[in-house]
Amino acid sequence: MVQVAVRYIVDDVEAAIAFYTGNLGFTVELHPAPGFAALSRGDLRLMLSEPVGAGGAAQVMPDGRKPEPGGWNRIVITTEDLDAEVERLRATGASFRNEIVTGFGGKQILLEDPSGNPIELSEPRKPNG
Repeated sequence: MVQVAVRYIVDDVEAAIAFYTGNLGFTVELHPAPGFAALSRGDLRLMLSEPVGAGGAAQVMPDGRKPEPGGWNRIVITTEDLDAEVERLRATGASFRNEIVTGFGGKQILLEDPSGNPIELSEPRKPNG
């Protein structure tokens, strides 16, 4: 059973499906309409919605704001070898917002999906590191 679900607004659901399944190991759970799909990876369910049409995620807010991709909130995917993962993704033409940075908890980099939504790739600090 999926424990956590995250919704990303994307410009093109088909491009997002190809990106997440081809590059990050997600599988398609559900794709009932052109503007919506649900993917999964382990305990994460990623719901992809286009900001147009009759879907709930496409509805304009009472103050007039419209859903759009991008922003800074993100899912975090942990890897054991961040350098190798970044090299593999760069070879596919993937886009990154920054270079690898090291912080208190380890190393990280921000990858972007085809709509500009960020995905943090993280390599936790080793216990003796």
